[in-house]
Amino acid sequence: MPRPIHAFIDCSALQHNLAIVRQHVHQTRIMAVVKANAYGHGLLRTAQALNTVDGFAVLELEAAIQLRNAGFKQTILLLEGFFSAEELEAIDHYQLSTVIHNHKQLSQLITCQKIKQPDIFLKINTGMNRLGFRPEEKDKALSKIKQWRPNTHITLMTHFACADDALATNQVYQQLDHFAVPDNNAAGLLQTLANSAAILRYPKTYATWVRPGIILYGISPLIEKTGIELGLQPVMTLTSEIIAIQQLQPSDKVGYGNQFITDQSMRIGVVATGYADGYPRHAPTGTPILVNGQRTRLVGRVSMDMLTVDLSGISDAEVGSSVTLWGKGLPVEIVAQSAQTIGYELVTALSARVPISYI
Repeated sequence: MPRPIHAFIDCSALQHNLAIVRQHVHQTRIMAVVKANAYGHGLLRTAQALNTVDGFAVLELEAAIQLRNAGFKQTILLLEGFFSAEELEAIDHYQLSTVIHNHKQLSQLITCQKIKQPDIFLKINTGMNRLGFRPEEKDKALSKIKQWRPNTHITLMTHFACADDALATNQVYQQLDHFAVPDNNAAGLLQTLANSAAILRYPKTYATWVRPGIILYGISPLIEKTGIELGLQPVMTLTSEIIAIQQLQPSDKVGYGNQFITDQSMRIGVVATGYADGYPRHAPTGTPILVNGQRTRLVGRVSMDMLTVDLSGISDAEVGSSVTLWGKGLPVEIVAQSAQTIGYELVTALSARVPISYI
C-alpha cells in the first residue's frame, strides 16, 4: 500500500475559475500564467484544462517548448525573456513570444541574424523596480526595434506591485501614469498590464491582454478575501491519513524540540505529511487541518515526513482517517496565513514525491 499523501487537481475548477475571469474581462485576450509547473498543478494537464485561452505565459524556454510540442497553438510568452542569445534560435523555431526587459537582451535581439519576425513584449518598469526599461527609455527601445525589423509585433507590458492591497489604489494609478508617459513610437501598440489582482479591482487595466495567474487556481490574489469568497473553486486539494494515534497525559511533550506540551489528557494523530512533501515547516501549533471533515489544529513542530494533529472532540478519528491539509473545505489561504506565508508558496512547493491525480 502506498504512502497515503495525495494531491487532487480538479480540472473543472480550473475551467470554473477561468469563467470567473471572463466575466470580468469580457472579450479581452487572456494569457494564462502557467509558470512554476502551473503553480505546482502540472503544466500540460493544466494547459489542457485551460485550452480556450488566447495564450500561456511561462518562465523557462523548456516549458514553452513542452507546450508547443504538446500541440498548443496559442501565444506562448517567456515572462523573463531569454537568458542567453543562444536561446533566440529556438524562440524563432518554435514561434514563441519573448519579453525584452533590459538593454543587453535588446542588443542581443537586434544583432541576431537567425531570428526572422519575433513577437516582442517590451517590459516597462513603472515603479516595481524589478524588470523593465524606465518609462523615459521606452521610446528609444521601441525605435531600435522598429529600425531593426519595421514590422515587428510589439506589445507594451508592465506589472503592478500593490494591486492586491485595497489601500494601495494610489500606487496602482501612479504606475498607470508612468506607463502612459508620451512617446513617439508607442501609438497603436498592444498592451498588457493586469495580473490577477488587477483583474478583480481595476477594469481600467485590462488593455489588450490580461495575465491571470493565481486566480485560475482558485486562490485569492487579494489580501482581504479568500478564493471561496470571490466565487472561485480550489483546484488543488492535498490529503493524507492518520497513520498512528497517541494517548497523552498532562505535561507530555510532542515532536522535535518539545514545541507542544499538553495541559490535559488528549489524543493526537500522526499524519503522513511533512515539510519534504511541501507542507510548511514553520506552520505553528494552531494551524487548521481537517480530520474526517472536521476542523482541528496542528500541534507541535512539523517533521520531514510527519505532523501531529489534535483529535480532541473527533471521536471517530482512527488510524486511516482522512486528513485534508488544504483545498476543498479548507482554503489554502487560511493555512498560509497561519504559517505567515501566502497560498502561492504552498502550492508551488508541493514536492515531486507527492502523487497527483486529475479529476
